This record gives sequence, structure tokens and C-alpha cells, in this order.
Amino acid sequence: MTTHVLADTSVLTGRSLRHILRSPDTIITTAVTPIALMLLFVYVFGGAITTGSDESYVNYLLPGILLITIASGVAYTAYRLFLDMQGGIFERFQSMPIARSSVLWAHVLTSLVANLVAVAVVIGVAVIMGFRSGASVAAWLAVAAILILFTLALTWIAVIAGLSAKTIDGASAFSYPLIFLPFISSAFVPTDSMPGPVAWFAENQPVTSVVNTIRALFTEGPVGGDIWIALAWLVGILVVAYAFAIAGYRRKIS
Repeated sequence: MTTHVLADTSVLTGRSLRHILRSPDTIITTAVTPIALMLLFVYVFGGAITTGSDESYVNYLLPGILLITIASGVAYTAYRLFLDMQGGIFERFQSMPIARSSVLWAHVLTSLVANLVAVAVVIGVAVIMGFRSGASVAAWLAVAAILILFTLALTWIAVIAGLSAKTIDGASAFSYPLIFLPFISSAFVPTDSMPGPVAWFAENQPVTSVVNTIRALFTEGPVGGDIWIALAWLVGILVVAYAFAIAGYRRKIS
């Protein structure tokens, strides 16, 4: 049974990836907005922002920009899933001897691959802009693991949106709050520079712990308790989103 699911997922993931290869503007569009934000904040606002550290501003904000990249990218998962639902692809798949869960996992894995490529593009641009890190291979692998977990958590939220949306615009609109969330965190400025209620929200929302963890890994500094808070948030969101997505999918195909 497991081999059957893996084989079906592999075939359907290949189908989704071919769609992206035929339309690479998906990845380009995903990377353009974060790169534009990075250019704006580094070269326009960067000189006026005090971070309280000696590191360059591009080093400081890159973790938040990477999260924005992923939040932008997962919108395409909801969009493609909605199109498949409306196009009757799911009904055709149900008439074939394939594992039902493989349909959703194919979209999720495609999102993971596409978003990691977009993240690599953004990091490449950041290096051109002066980003430097003395992080070890183990630290880079830890950053990759956190970004993968973040992508999976947000992608399953995108699956919920794609399954429940009534219009094509509604399918991708869910990502707007996710893109905005890093702006009310430690991604661009220290949280202690914010007004009281805003600072409290910024300190206690999931993006701040994820950003702080990635930033510490890049600088080889102590991650402290942030990494455990980040993992708790991401695993919790992933489990809840997965459960709701599967329940919604079963209702759709029942």
C-alpha cells in the first residue's frame, strides 16, 4: 500500500512539476516581490534603521525576506489546486486506481520544490547585495530544515484555501495576511522599538521565533529557546492544517 501511494504521488508530482517547467514565470513572480522588498529596505530605508548590531542590514533582514518568499509562493498551490478542482481533474482521478491522498501530496511536494528554488534565487541576489555568512554546513542544513518545515506548514494551509475557495481570486487571497505577518515581527526591526501592544504581538507570533532562529544560525550565534518555540509553532500549524485539509478533501470527494 505504501509503495502504491509513493508511486502515485511520484507520478502526479512529476505532472505538476512539468506544468511549472512549462511556465517558469511562477517561480520568477514568486521571487520578484521579495527581491524588490529587499532592494527597497536595504538601499532606501536601510540607512535609517537601527538594528542594534554590527551586521549589515541585508544580513539582518534576509531571514524575513525568505519567509515572505515562501508565503508568496504557496499562493500558487491554492491557485493550481482550485483549477484542478474546477477542471474536473479530481473526478477523473477518482475513477482511476490511484491513492486518493497522492493528489494532495503531489501539490504539496511541487510547492516545496518550487519554493526552495525561489528561496535559492533570493539568497543568490542577497549574496550579490553583500550578504555574507560564516555559518557551518550543519547550520545551513538546519536553516534548510526550518524553511522546509515552514513551507510544508503554509502549503497545507494553501491546500485548505484551494479546496474551500469559491473563486480563483479567493484561492490565492489567503496568502496576503501571511505575507504581511513578517512586517509585524523582528524581521525588519527589533521588536523593542515598537509600541507596547504591537511589540507584544510581534514577540509572541510564530514568525519572530523563526526569524530569530534563522538569523542566529546564519551568524553562528546562540539560538536559545527560539528554535524550540519556532519548531513548536511550525509543527503545530502543520498538524492542524494537515488535519483540516484532509477532512476538507474527503468532504469534497465523498
